[in-house]
Amino acid sequence: MSRHRHTESYTRRDFLIAAAVGVAGVALPRRARGQDTQQSGEQDGQGVTQGPRTTMSGPMNESAYRPVVLPPKPGAKPSMSDGQRDALEHQLHCQCGCTLDVFTCRTTDFTCPVSPPMHHDIVNLVLGGYTAAEILDAFRKTYGERVLMSPVREGFNWAGYVAPFVALGGATVAVAALIRRWRGVTAGVTGDAAASLPADAPAATPDEMARLDAAIRDDER
Repeated sequence: MSRHRHTESYTRRDFLIAAAVGVAGVALPRRARGQDTQQSGEQDGQGVTQGPRTTMSGPMNESAYRPVVLPPKPGAKPSMSDGQRDALEHQLHCQCGCTLDVFTCRTTDFTCPVSPPMHHDIVNLVLGGYTAAEILDAFRKTYGERVLMSPVREGFNWAGYVAPFVALGGATVAVAALIRRWRGVTAGVTGDAAASLPADAPAATPDEMARLDAAIRDDER
């Protein structure tokens, strides 16, 4: 009897141990598979090749930034207020590839990597005591003419400002000359026609003028 109980107890114990091992064997692979899946997902996320970032006007040039650094002036104080500095940033074109100025780009496109450092350079130059004209000139020397939202009115750039007004003025003069010429020709034809009529020629009656007008209209049809 005791042997039977001992055998039964041993069998139950083996069953419980086997069951525990089985549960652990199922749980561990699941956990491992979950970790493998997570790691695989992270690796896939890192390994996925994303397309080039774009702006509203084309591909973004993330490497376009060039430092604009000048040593502070002796006893330098801020050369302008924050509002004036923001107005100055409206005159500088962000170089990321968009069509926006530095202020608009950095306050609307928070993914742009170019406008924030350009803004930082402007802040430092303002703190260094440099005027708006000096800051614009420093940026133009670093980036070229393209960094200015409007070209400087000097040298060949004047053509861009003057040419439209010259063309408009020339067209106005030409049209005025044509009008004067046309008036002169019309007056000459009218005068010749009147001179060819006899001095005692009777004036046309209203009825004759009406018939003449009707005949002209019929010809036009």
